Amino acid sequence: MNSIKNVPARVLSRRPGHSLEAEREQFDKTQAISISKAINTQEAPVKEKHARRIILGTHHEKGAFTFWSYAIGLPLPSSSILSWKFCHVLHKVLRDGHPNVLHDCQRYRSNIREIGDLWGHLHDRYGQLVNIYTKLLLTKISFHLKHPEFPAGLEVTDEVLEKAAGTDVNNVFQLTVEMFDYMDCALKLSESVFRQLNTAIAVSQMSSGQCRLAPLIQVIQDCSPLYHYTVKLMFKLHSCLPADTLQGHRDRFHEQFHSLRNFFRRASDMLYFKRLIQIPRLPEGPPNFLRASALAEHIKPVVVIPEEAPEDEEPENLIEIGSGPPAAEPAVVADLFEQTFGPPNGSMKDDRDLQIETLKREVETLRTELDKIQLEAQRYMAQLKGQVNALEAELEEQRKQKQKALVDNEQLRHEVARLRAAQLEGERHQGLREEAEKKASATEARYNKLKEKHSELITTHAELLRKNADTAKQLTVTQQSQEEVARVKEQLAFQVEQVKRESEMKLEEQSDQLEKLKRELEAKAGELVRAQAALSHAEQESQEQGLQRRLLEEQFAMLRGTAAEAERILQDAVGKLDDPLHLRCTSSPDYLVSRAQAALDAVSTLEKGHAQYLISRADASALVAALTRFSHLAADTIVHGSATSHLAPTDPADRLIDTCRECGVRALELVRQLQDQQALLQAQPSLVQTPLQGILQLGQELKPKILDVRQEELGAVVDKEMAATSAAIEDAVRRIEDVMNQARHASSGVKLEVNERILNSCTDLMKAIRLLVTTSTSLQKEIVESGRGAATQQEFYAKNSRWTEGLISASKAVGWGATQLVESADRVVLHTGKYEELIVCSHEIAASTAQLVAASKVKADKHSPHLSRLQECSRAVNEMAASVVASTRSGQEQIEDRDTMDFSGLSLIKLKKQEMETQVRVLELEKTLEVERVRLGELRKQHYMLAGAVGTPSADEPGRPSAAPRGGTSKKPPLAQKPSVAPRQDQQLDKKDGSYAAPLVNY
Repeated sequence: MNSIKNVPARVLSRRPGHSLEAEREQFDKTQAISISKAINTQEAPVKEKHARRIILGTHHEKGAFTFWSYAIGLPLPSSSILSWKFCHVLHKVLRDGHPNVLHDCQRYRSNIREIGDLWGHLHDRYGQLVNIYTKLLLTKISFHLKHPEFPAGLEVTDEVLEKAAGTDVNNVFQLTVEMFDYMDCALKLSESVFRQLNTAIAVSQMSSGQCRLAPLIQVIQDCSPLYHYTVKLMFKLHSCLPADTLQGHRDRFHEQFHSLRNFFRRASDMLYFKRLIQIPRLPEGPPNFLRASALAEHIKPVVVIPEEAPEDEEPENLIEIGSGPPAAEPAVVADLFEQTFGPPNGSMKDDRDLQIETLKREVETLRTELDKIQLEAQRYMAQLKGQVNALEAELEEQRKQKQKALVDNEQLRHEVARLRAAQLEGERHQGLREEAEKKASATEARYNKLKEKHSELITTHAELLRKNADTAKQLTVTQQSQEEVARVKEQLAFQVEQVKRESEMKLEEQSDQLEKLKRELEAKAGELVRAQAALSHAEQESQEQGLQRRLLEEQFAMLRGTAAEAERILQDAVGKLDDPLHLRCTSSPDYLVSRAQAALDAVSTLEKGHAQYLISRADASALVAALTRFSHLAADTIVHGSATSHLAPTDPADRLIDTCRECGVRALELVRQLQDQQALLQAQPSLVQTPLQGILQLGQELKPKILDVRQEELGAVVDKEMAATSAAIEDAVRRIEDVMNQARHASSGVKLEVNERILNSCTDLMKAIRLLVTTSTSLQKEIVESGRGAATQQEFYAKNSRWTEGLISASKAVGWGATQLVESADRVVLHTGKYEELIVCSHEIAASTAQLVAASKVKADKHSPHLSRLQECSRAVNEMAASVVASTRSGQEQIEDRDTMDFSGLSLIKLKKQEMETQVRVLELEKTLEVERVRLGELRKQHYMLAGAVGTPSADEPGRPSAAPRGGTSKKPPLAQKPSVAPRQDQQLDKKDGSYAAPLVNY
């Protein structure tokens, strides 16, 4: 369905003989079914048969009135997938629908822009794609309305392109810039889609991946002719203007060329696109516009949509056309409708067609086998690459271990040599000790011999004394030999005296020699003991030095690994300062102040750990823990500083970004110094304190100044508001019962039945809200008890002031909504109010209770039983609110009188006159509706400005300066201006009517 122009004439001849009203009713039914099947919330691509029916419907009615009448009623704000598929179908309708579709879509540009802006402010993956896609669609509509020479399919001849460009170089210049803008929007959408896909697996074969990839087929069809036209126009500009003037155009074209080539290459490698579209291959390099002859080398890229087997159509008529012949209907788009409806008059295919189909099937079979072989080869290559990488990693690890082993071996060799020297010294002392022991043993043996000799001499002396006694006895008996006895006595006495003197002299000499040997032995033993002590001390000292050296190496390795991880964390945080995806992130100044203060405390702890490590050099645990905490807190401070700047005015935001960047640079310099063993001694953690103090000061300046109560009073205000809400709901239940009693006495019949049904549904809603508030109060107490720790309840509320303010706001909203519902019900029963008031109050209560649930569960434990009961109560409130709306509408339809339309007595002229009056009334009502919608938007803007904690920058003073367009050549205003006040991320969306409830606190 890529070149449908008009409805075939043979389809017109098949119309049954129905009336125009029946035909129109059947047509509307068919279109409604196709639109509901094509645009749904299932994460799957849009089926071609449903899109084809919608496109044929635009050709049937020569416009897109029916399509938009049903598309406006779709709940697009409730589902990002629904909005994404709506954009896809709208793109196909713009390309392949009737030419009048462009003019019909022009009237709904504001609706398309609102959908894109809505999802652009929400953190949803499909929502970001919807925002980019709506910008592309608005650009496409504006381009074709401004240049009607280009059809929606963008396929024109070179003559039409020359005619559209004209002879004025300014027109050519402007047309080129507009095509550049168109191409930028298309490439941005493709890059965003591929960024969300994981290219490492076959995501194109999954329904979720195909849902994202399906719209890129239309993007490829748009980009191919745009690239061809820009090449033509660039050569024409270079033939009229100097090369220096067009330098910006060339740079912008080269950037788009590489992006488009990369886009075509990645898309052609996916299996999903291979069976749906043939993507052309762009050349390796961009054309050389400085050489005019290079135009002849340019080849126009052609996108081909292969023929597909027709899908099974449902047994319903695609288009019902009236029996009358169409006025000035074009002929036929033969080829496409022959594929869709079959050949005319049942003609059969010839042999060549059959051969062509057979060859096509064979080609498809071979292509499938080739894809399988390629996938298998890629899988084997991936496995081999993984094995090679593993082996290389193992080899590198072995090399490191070998190098470490060589170093350890060298150290051990020196240690062994020193120990051997000490061992030789010990062996020498051991030899001296043994020699001294031998001398001592010899001296002791001589001493023992002398002692034995002395004993013998004593024994001999005793024997001589006995002999002397015997001799004396003999002398007394025989006096004859007295002289002889005297002489013998003298001789014996002299011999004894001589022997005594000799023995005493020898004994003294032996004793002196023994004492001398003992002293020498004691000296040698002392030297041996000292040598052994020195040897053991040397061995212990060498072991301690090795252990200390290994401990220091392990401590520094641990410190270096922690510093490397800290450097990676800080680099990620600094990289987010310039990340485009991070520009939508916001944060509160209060949280930034808390992070900056915690980071300053971490810097002080890091200084203490650094000083302790420099003193001990043996324990780096304190420094590692302080560095880990500092890196996370500093990175957190930098990221939240950038997020806080997105909601701040221009000047403070720029200063905050610069201070965050300076903090990141100094923190990275510090962690790099901690990785170097030499630079570690000169590291100064105090240098990071200055930018952190600047961030802290700027965060305090950006804190809101509009709190109506002090933080220490927040706890009392919370309890007071929750009690007031419960009291308001109880009072609302009693008032509804009083109103019901009054209604029973004041009315009867149908009105009494309607009033009772409405009041009963209101009573059920109040009971559900009362249960919700009770459960929320229990959950709130559980949160306070589990989160305050040793602090008091008032301190917990003061610490979490943002959360507390959101809870207070939600409680006030619930109580006010219940009071308004009762007053509206009272007025409806007394016939002084409107049923619409009840419907709006029900929607407001649903939004307020959703706000209360969100504020209550933001700090709750996900496994808390109170949280589960709170969610059940929330679903019950939504059901009861829906019941109130349903009973109100049914009662309104039952009571209001509906006049029957009787046109039997009117002539043709009167019917025409009433038709014109009705059209005038319809236009007046549409104008009034548009004015009221504008008023509603302004009221909501004022509500956001009064209720939001942080003001949104105005249109005259934007929060962030916008970047200048590349090339610097376009003076055209932007296609879609952002609203001056946009709904913040912390506002709760009401799923029933698309409105926003009161803003919540951004956690």
